[in-house]
Amino acid sequence: MTIELKQASKVTRGITHIKPTSLVLETGHFNVLLGQTGAGKTSLIKLMAGLDPLASGEVWMDGQDVSRLSTQKRNISLVHQFFVNYPQMTVYDNIASPLRVAGMAKSEIQGRVEEAADILQLRPMLKRRPQELSGGQQQRCALARAIAKESRAVFLDEPLANLDYKLREELREQLPELFAGRGAVVVYATSEPEEALLLGGRTALMDDGRVTQFGPTAEIYRKPDNLTAARVFSDPPINAAAITKTGTVARLPNGVEWTLTGAAASLADGSYTVAIRPHHVSPVQGPSDRVALNGTVLVTELSGSESSAHFQMGDDGWVSLAHGVHPYEVGADHAFFMNPDNAFYFAPDGRLVA
Repeated sequence: MTIELKQASKVTRGITHIKPTSLVLETGHFNVLLGQTGAGKTSLIKLMAGLDPLASGEVWMDGQDVSRLSTQKRNISLVHQFFVNYPQMTVYDNIASPLRVAGMAKSEIQGRVEEAADILQLRPMLKRRPQELSGGQQQRCALARAIAKESRAVFLDEPLANLDYKLREELREQLPELFAGRGAVVVYATSEPEEALLLGGRTALMDDGRVTQFGPTAEIYRKPDNLTAARVFSDPPINAAAITKTGTVARLPNGVEWTLTGAAASLADGSYTVAIRPHHVSPVQGPSDRVALNGTVLVTELSGSESSAHFQMGDDGWVSLAHGVHPYEVGADHAFFMNPDNAFYFAPDGRLVA
């Protein structure tokens, strides 16, 4: 089973939401759409699901052109970030609803509902109504409905966004197992790079209504094609600054410089952009951190076991994300350190060059 977009686009009232996009999504792993709010993730899902009309191009499912088929005839399931359940129905009836619409036999419906309920640990709640469930249980109900339907494609549009941290962690770990071996193309939209990495599979990075890069998630993270892709796949935002390369030396506008190695050392002299993820910028010098950065601390935040600091260095804002609790003072100068071997180098047009 595959979903293939062939130069598919979406235009509403003269505004382009999805630029012509070609993409092939397959079974056997999660297909993640990763991008910030407004990047086009939901719009792309609606095109694939048949909820919005195509402005141009085609959508194919398993070798069949479904561009003009209704959502119902595409045999898909859609789980939103909001708990979309029928409030007047029991959990059992919510899970069974698409099966009844399909005219399935009562005995088969019962078997599928009970199997999905067992997978999502909802068996004791089958007689309850959605308002009697917690938020996590309501989302489990929506997921159970998608599993029971045995759709050709399952679209999960930020399904964990409105759950508390503990429930999100729990369900995120379970999701790949829930849909494993079911033969459906699973498409998962998220704005969180960490979530994409945890789910694995293949990721389509989205920005401004277009896919900027698509491939195995870990590979894209390690080697983004361009600066836009690197920015999409970094939270907190990736640090990026202009440098001048002369010989094997890179120099920031404030005079900080370092010796380039590997492919970066072989680049032609000129102007480039260096980018390094915040967790490679540390307030404590490690054995490989050979470049010292000094900046004025603007904002600090402690999250769990990590400390982040936003600091100003020259005209550029930088971010450090480090394990442990670090004593920052807002408004004060602070030393930070990095190993430039962890950096990316981009040409003036944004292409990755080293």
